[in-house]
Amino acid sequence: MNKKVFIKTFGCQMNQYDSNRIYDSVKKIGFIKTEDQKNTDCYILNTCHIRDKAKEKVYHEVGRIKKIYKNKNKPLMIVAGCVAQAENEEMLKREPFIDVVIGPQAYHKINNVLENHIKKQKLEETEFDTITKFEYFDKIKNSNNKVSSFLTIQEGCDKFCNFCVVPFTRGPEYSRPFDKIIKEAEELVKNGAKEITLLGQNVNAYFYENNKKKYRLSNLINELEKFSELNRIRYTTSHPKDMTEDLIECYSTNKKLMPFVHLPIQSGSNKILRLMNRKHTVEEYLDIYKKLKKINSSIEFSSDFIISYPGETDEDFNETIELVKKIKFINSFSFIFSPRPGTKSAGLELINKDISKERLIKIQKYLFDHQLKMNKSFENKSIDVLVENKLEDQNKLFGRNKYLNSVIIDGNEKFIGKSIKVKIDSCNQNNLFGKVENEKMRAA
Repeated sequence: MNKKVFIKTFGCQMNQYDSNRIYDSVKKIGFIKTEDQKNTDCYILNTCHIRDKAKEKVYHEVGRIKKIYKNKNKPLMIVAGCVAQAENEEMLKREPFIDVVIGPQAYHKINNVLENHIKKQKLEETEFDTITKFEYFDKIKNSNNKVSSFLTIQEGCDKFCNFCVVPFTRGPEYSRPFDKIIKEAEELVKNGAKEITLLGQNVNAYFYENNKKKYRLSNLINELEKFSELNRIRYTTSHPKDMTEDLIECYSTNKKLMPFVHLPIQSGSNKILRLMNRKHTVEEYLDIYKKLKKINSSIEFSSDFIISYPGETDEDFNETIELVKKIKFINSFSFIFSPRPGTKSAGLELINKDISKERLIKIQKYLFDHQLKMNKSFENKSIDVLVENKLEDQNKLFGRNKYLNSVIIDGNEKFIGKSIKVKIDSCNQNNLFGKVENEKMRAA
């Protein structure tokens, strides 16, 4: 009899990809996925350490599950991912309800972990073993059948920004073999993927060499361009330092690469960028922006901003505001700095909370205004939308345009997996709303 596994995912797209691959693995030993978290044999919590109070959120979630199973047999409780990597065996000591702690570079061991737990052993696996992990998963077909699919090509980071835990939770940079990525992309397309997003903590640092031939992110994009059934190509998250000329040129030669660039800058002040150890300047960032706009004026940018990083003055903050005004980012993330244990900025003096809140409100007003203005520009226009799925409990479809805007559509399920023309009637800050323009399918 098959056992049931429930997987809950926190955080980024890479975690979503990892969760899918974990399921591909545990299927081999008789586990089937369930959406019922109240009735499962194994509960896997795949965690993220980037967001504020990440550790606390994990323990809160475990406590919630603990209450659900208070009066019945508990499931095997596994905490996986970056918080597991950072906390390792301390999690087992702090919360006895947790049975297994497994880091993001040890997912290839998860089947052995599950089978060994039959012996009621508390287990912790947090060794960095990225190469073996990918060699293991390369032998297992990716069963994801989503219209828009993620594909991890690179893990880890060697940049060591002073605020970031990624080098400590995901390890050093590792790029998967080119041919293995292409093979997995082929599987995804066969499963129905019309859009593939290439993932990495530092995705544009991708570099692989085989038989003296060198492969970069641009080579992957150009190879995916040849897939006749694939409509769209994206990548995230990138670093300004690795926006090489060959990658920039892709926006001129590759018709399937979407004209939307998520390129985190974190601050518009060179002083703060130095304090963060970002290894790029505002001027270098603007140079990338200008080059891409020259190639295609319709290219739009989004970014990440850390507000009130230790040492940030009003002048530094105003420089960030000026950058936001200049580029007019259409969809960005902004957060007040919060220290991460083990990083170089962890012990620095924090800026006053009230000042920080005022700054966050100010920058978000500009960011949200730009986002809404962009959305309003689509009203009463016909746009290309890739329809991904049907919304739960609604007779509506969900899709995205080339800029990754969410589009809510009145339409028939037959449009799922198709690129169609949608007439936009209205919008808000986060969504566009429209109707299928006509019943004729369009291959975009």
